[in-house]
Amino acid sequence: MIITAKELITKAYYLSQIESRNLQTVEGYQINDGLYLLNALLDVKGSDLRLIPYYTETIFNTVQAQEKYFLPNVLSAEVMTFNIGAVRYQMQGLSRDKYFGPGRIDDVQSLPFQYHVERAFGGSNIYLYYVPQDVYEVKMWGKVGLTEVNLDTNLSGVYDPFYIEYLRFALAEYICLDYAETFLEQAAKKLAEIRIKLLDVGPIDLSVKKVNTLGKKQVFNWAMVNIPGWTVF
Repeated sequence: MIITAKELITKAYYLSQIESRNLQTVEGYQINDGLYLLNALLDVKGSDLRLIPYYTETIFNTVQAQEKYFLPNVLSAEVMTFNIGAVRYQMQGLSRDKYFGPGRIDDVQSLPFQYHVERAFGGSNIYLYYVPQDVYEVKMWGKVGLTEVNLDTNLSGVYDPFYIEYLRFALAEYICLDYAETFLEQAAKKLAEIRIKLLDVGPIDLSVKKVNTLGKKQVFNWAMVNIPGWTVF
């Protein structure tokens, strides 16, 4: 079933009891106010990554000699790899200080083993180093979400029904606050219950990867011999 932003706003007004489901329709300035509040809600949720329920694979191709790439609706990037044919290579994520701070030669074209992610308006900017020397397929796993919609936006094309239901309750609470009305106690409890459940959907990977600088060096095997290009240790 397709749920548009307009339908969600209407259902949220009814849940808030600002409008009566059987006696009134939501239109005019109320729909416009609801759209403003929904976009404000989505934007706020975009900054709270724990309440974005799932990780999504985003694929893009590099451009030779291009360092910066914009990915719309991408809110975070946790893992990134690139491919040479069927072979996948791991990329190393760097902090802002480690990516932009150290001295380096900016225009060296090679394999893009390092990346940095910066949130931008409507998505994220991805920076790659070395600057790609060719076209490579990059796969990014991170959290994706809408930060702005219009009345006809198909929310069910982006979010599962359980998250749309969460947005309905959260938007109803926003509407009550905007009208200086009290949000129903039972609805507030349900919103808190849904919010807690969302925190357990697609949790952040907190595993730690340690590099042993004192142990034995990695040994080549026949699988590695057949990998084209370079291997990072």
